[in-house]
Amino acid sequence: MKTKTIYHIILCGTVLSALPFAANAQEDPAKKQELNREMTLEREYDPTVQDANKVNTLPVVKEPEVRKVPIDYTDYTLATQPAKEIHTLSSGNAMTALDFSKRRGYFNFGMGTRMNINGDLGYHLLSTEKDQLRILYTHRSTNGNVEYPQYEGEKAKAKRNDNLGTIQYQHHFEPMTFSVGARYGHDAFNYYGMPTQVATTSSESIADPRTLWPNVDRETMQVHQTIGINLGFESKEDAPVGYQLLLDYVNFDRKFGRSEAHEGQTEQTISARFDLNAPLLKQGRLGLGGDIKYFNYTLPTSGAANNSFENHAEITLSPYYKIAGEKWKVRLGANVMIATGEESVFMASPNIAAEVNVAEQTLLYLKADGALRSNSMYALSQINRYADPELGLTPSREWLDGKVGVQSAVGGFWFDLFAGYQITTNDLLFIAAPWVYEGEFANYSAPLSGVNTNRFFAGVELKYAYQQWFEIGVKGKYNQWKGDVEETATEGGEPTTTELPYVWGKPKMEFAANLTVRPIKPLAIQLDYLMQTDRYTMLPGSTSREYKLENINELNLTGTYSFSEMLGVYAKVTNLLNQQYELLYGYPVQGLNAMIGVNINF
Repeated sequence: MKTKTIYHIILCGTVLSALPFAANAQEDPAKKQELNREMTLEREYDPTVQDANKVNTLPVVKEPEVRKVPIDYTDYTLATQPAKEIHTLSSGNAMTALDFSKRRGYFNFGMGTRMNINGDLGYHLLSTEKDQLRILYTHRSTNGNVEYPQYEGEKAKAKRNDNLGTIQYQHHFEPMTFSVGARYGHDAFNYYGMPTQVATTSSESIADPRTLWPNVDRETMQVHQTIGINLGFESKEDAPVGYQLLLDYVNFDRKFGRSEAHEGQTEQTISARFDLNAPLLKQGRLGLGGDIKYFNYTLPTSGAANNSFENHAEITLSPYYKIAGEKWKVRLGANVMIATGEESVFMASPNIAAEVNVAEQTLLYLKADGALRSNSMYALSQINRYADPELGLTPSREWLDGKVGVQSAVGGFWFDLFAGYQITTNDLLFIAAPWVYEGEFANYSAPLSGVNTNRFFAGVELKYAYQQWFEIGVKGKYNQWKGDVEETATEGGEPTTTELPYVWGKPKMEFAANLTVRPIKPLAIQLDYLMQTDRYTMLPGSTSREYKLENINELNLTGTYSFSEMLGVYAKVTNLLNQQYELLYGYPVQGLNAMIGVNINF
């Protein structure tokens, strides 16, 4: 603990002392693109879903995205691609390869076993050089049985109904671009997880929790409702002074707390993200980026009111200086972060990046960053919708997220060899709820507090494409996790730390591969494989015990056929090996399932 504290002090001092120099910065294109994506909230329908990077050209090193969601656990209950943070390779042709560029609208509809339904509808109402007006509606739902691997023959009904609609308008003025939009989301789902133990008014059972399953609620549909409005301004790329501003409002409402009898909470978030930069010296730019959020909570007036939700602000300021030569780029900067509230936080991290072309198609790169990761109600719902609905969490503090690597491309072959290190305080780990009381939702996930983690990782990604006949990609990553928990100090004592035997839920090895073959022009066949090993969780009880989750081992097969530029069909088989595994303890995924669908461009 002392070593970590010393490291934090040294890091903060180093970063703060470097601020005057770091204030010689330049606009960051990756952050600019991220702001653009958030402002436009559009979906250009590309039925090939994110083709693999052009492997015959040298890829540009991208700014690491600050992701609030490491894993979207819930996607595994649907017949869809695994979550991107796990499935790290770019997808091949998940749907029919129809050309949307000549069309203004698209429609996709698929239906499969276990009542899996996917639907997408989008249309460009305006699409001119100066004005774009787009609408989008997306639907994902399921209502099928899943089996608990701990008890043969025991099943549960996993229900989910997700809907998202957006509308976005953008106008290009002479000096700048203006954007405004709105979105509405309505997600309904049940807590179908297997409870580890159920507490009654008179006793507690952990020997065989099945005896008390009828006392908990696995049927009622929880509802998350999201209303968002955004407004943005962005200067032209060649403007002498560059600027971007994104204003965003999100109202997130949860219908219930831990049971149908408990009223849910409402979270309102007002945020402003900005970037301001100007030329300095010959090829450099000085800039200041920022992300300011204020969270306001309306707590229940009936049922269980949990006071751990606290109104607070989270502020990040990022001064930087960026300069580029003919074959190199360097960015020097820092992140200064503050979170207000009862447990106020001040921290600083580096924000640097460098890349150099050591050969015509070979690139060396280095990145070191950090972040104040919000654990708000809305952010938590995007990570794990089954998390404890009555628990407010303080932000996670990522002191360092560093990565070095080399990328190269020769002909149709591309590779990325990389390694890195992360240091996070108050990291977000989930275990099964210590106990569930009668009438409450079954097995909501309990986020652990006071967990600090370190991770060393190393891996390689390979891609190869031969004309339009086939594409293949493979990515493997090794993770070495270490974690400890800060124990609350007794009266008059000092806080202590306890080392974790495992960093709960985090995999040791990750492997992903995909292969797309096009034997004839209208037909594409795709195989996707995903594996994660050595995931552990902690089971609560009178004596907590470790539990090893089954390895994620999933193979998916997709076939697509395009009749014309307007019409195509697809068929997909998910979990072809019919593997049984859980994303979280008590939350198994679907076994073998299939889906057929149609794509129409109009």
